[in-house]
Amino acid sequence: MNLNELLGYFGAFLSAITFIPQVWQAWKTKSVGDLSIWMILIVITSTIVWLIYAFNVNSGPVIAANTIVLLLALILFYFKLSFKPNK
Repeated sequence: MNLNELLGYFGAFLSAITFIPQVWQAWKTKSVGDLSIWMILIVITSTIVWLIYAFNVNSGPVIAANTIVLLLALILFYFKLSFKPNK
């Protein structure tokens, strides 16, 4: 693995973990009222597009990052549809 690929995987890791605190907080509080469903849907759509691109160019770091981000965004989407809004 060369330095460029290593940097790619490190960047992918950092990108992928950005949603972990939000997913954890939403799960812990059972509250996602402040999260925009449109933001979640845009993230899901963009990661799907990035995954199509990444598979076409065979980019491991982009595949890794976007797979994780997609899973976390889908979890947030599920939470958004499942958790009752706070009053």
